[in-house]
Order: sequence, then structure tokens, then C-alpha cells
Amino acid sequence: MLILGIDTATERVSVAIGGHEGVIGSFEITKGRRHAETLVPAIEFTCRQAGIALDEISVVAVDVGPGLFTGMRVGLASAKAIAQALRIPMIGISSLDLLAFPCRHTDRVVVPVIDARKGEVFYAMYRQVPGGIQQIADPQVGPVHDLVADLMARNQDALCVGDGARRYSEEILEGYHCEIGGDAYPSAGPLVQLAHAKALREEWVQARDIEPIYLRAPDALINWKTRAAR
Repeated sequence: MLILGIDTATERVSVAIGGHEGVIGSFEITKGRRHAETLVPAIEFTCRQAGIALDEISVVAVDVGPGLFTGMRVGLASAKAIAQALRIPMIGISSLDLLAFPCRHTDRVVVPVIDARKGEVFYAMYRQVPGGIQQIADPQVGPVHDLVADLMARNQDALCVGDGARRYSEEILEGYHCEIGGDAYPSAGPLVQLAHAKALREEWVQARDIEPIYLRAPDALINWKTRAAR
């Protein structure tokens, strides 16, 4: 079973192909917000690198957010188009899960923090369990001081990862003593790994049933509501 993973929910465009043997081909680039121009060539390159034809793919996995609205839409639209064209199922996985998963061997509480812009962050909390990680606090969006307050309330050793943790490291460390590390962006490599485990259990859906995780209304909708209120 071969899985195509597509991740465009943040500044990074990441594509990977893999299966039971792990990731066999991947592509990653972080170059601002040129997701639409980059994604299709990235998929083609990854297929060539892996020696895989696109019609050999059995499942399409995609990062469903939270993250940057435009980037998420590019990845979701492309992933759905491929799945529908090939008539294969899809698996959606949260960007917060993807940031936390590579840190599954730490004893600390893992806190993925994604820059949500406008002085806010997306975040959740995870802990190590046999064979992986488990979410122990629901995804949130809010200012950094909300994150610090939640860390203080839990009062456990914590590892904060993600571009939000790096951007706001001073504010976080000023309010709560923890470690800042790990990956800055979610990646299609962990996406393929997590999706493969779900695929073995047949935990997939059709393309029409994949929904993004926003946590916050898109900026365009917020601006429209603000104008209407005026």
C-alpha cells in the first residue's frame, strides 16, 4: 500500500511517498507563500525520485490544519483532486499531530505551537504513550499569554515545538520555564507514517468528507463581518 502525503498548512511545502517500509521519497521547501506554484512540481519530483507512478498510489494523506488558510486550501484542493481522479480514499491528519509525533520519545509534555499570525498561535498538548503520542489538551487558538497560562496550569516539564514556539520564544520562556526545540514546521514524512497506521485499520474517508481544521475564521470572513458591523 503506497501513500502520497501532502502538507502545505504552513510556510513549508512538503510531499512524501511511503508505505510499510517507511518513506521512500520526499520533497520539502520553505519559500514563503508560493504553495500553488510549488506543489504540483513537488509531487511530480517525488514520484520520479521514488520510482512510483501516480496511479500506483493507494491513499492520499493531507494535513488538514490548523495553519495558514491559503496554504491549507492549496493542499486540500490538490489532494482531493488526485484522490477523486484515482478513485482512492483519503486520510486527514492535524498539523499539530504532525509536529508532536517526531517528539514521541520524550518524557515531557509535547506542545506544538503554530504561528497563527495577528499575535496568536494554534496549540495543543500531547504525552508519550506506548507506540506513539496521545493528545491531552484540545487544540486552541489564542494569544501567547493564553498558552503560557495553560502551561502554568498544567505545571509539567514541557517541550514546545513549531514556528510559533520559535517566533514567540521570549514571551513563552519569560512566562514559563520549558524547552523550545523540535521541528519548525509539520512535514509529509510523519504524515505518511501516521496515515499508514490508519490505513492498515482502514480508517480512511472519501475525498468529499475531508474537512479542514480552522479554529479561527479566515481573515477575509473576519474583515467582511467587521465591515458589515460598521
